[in-house]
Amino acid sequence: MAGRLTGKRAVVTAAGQGIGRAIAAAFLAEGAEVLATDLDAGKLEGLKGAKAFSLDVRSEEAIAAFARQAGPVDVLVNAAGFVHHGTILDCTDAEWDLAFDLNVRSMHRTIRAFLPGMLERGNGSIVNIASAVGADATAPNRYVYGASKAAVVGLTKAVARDFIRSGVRANAICPGTIQSPSLDDRIAALAEMNKTSVEAARQAFIDRQPMGRLGTPEEMAALAVYLASDESRFTTGQTHVADGGFTL
Repeated sequence: MAGRLTGKRAVVTAAGQGIGRAIAAAFLAEGAEVLATDLDAGKLEGLKGAKAFSLDVRSEEAIAAFARQAGPVDVLVNAAGFVHHGTILDCTDAEWDLAFDLNVRSMHRTIRAFLPGMLERGNGSIVNIASAVGADATAPNRYVYGASKAAVVGLTKAVARDFIRSGVRANAICPGTIQSPSLDDRIAALAEMNKTSVEAARQAFIDRQPMGRLGTPEEMAALAVYLASDESRFTTGQTHVADGGFTL
């Protein structure tokens, strides 16, 4: 079934790589007008048909200016995020602030900027990328990451509840371990820390997956298409866990 997002305008943050890019590409394939953003606009090359914008989601001023330029949208996907490695003893105040600013407050900023237009039109879908870690489970060395992603779930539910009769919906996608450039960076860091090969470090990530494989950005994008479409118009305030059974 093609054209599931025809006529919809969508903003996707962190669309330069990984889950954000896969979502932007899937939205384009389903007929949406996509406003793709990334801190590094060069990463948006190759998203044929998308309107590309450089956007720092940590800047309230930049987001406000972008929202004025973009105008009203039907769909907002918040995909920007940062994975901190370590326990509470490894987390400095600066790292705590960075994790919450990028993983949570950035969503607060973009929702505040685009929600009024959705309310005025009586329609909108907000999709926040959370994580299976922090939503339904924990994982070693994911202290502040898990805490910040749990906050994303709370933020999502609060927005959904406050505007439940307005035609605006908010849902969270909670991925498990997904193959992405971000994961490649974490695997390389783990290999260096443990003085092992990159292949061995990657296998350690795979071995902890009940399905015996990593997830793909495209699998997360398929869920985002559903949540952005009118097919999910009776769904709001939910955490949609797609983790290959990690939280079972």
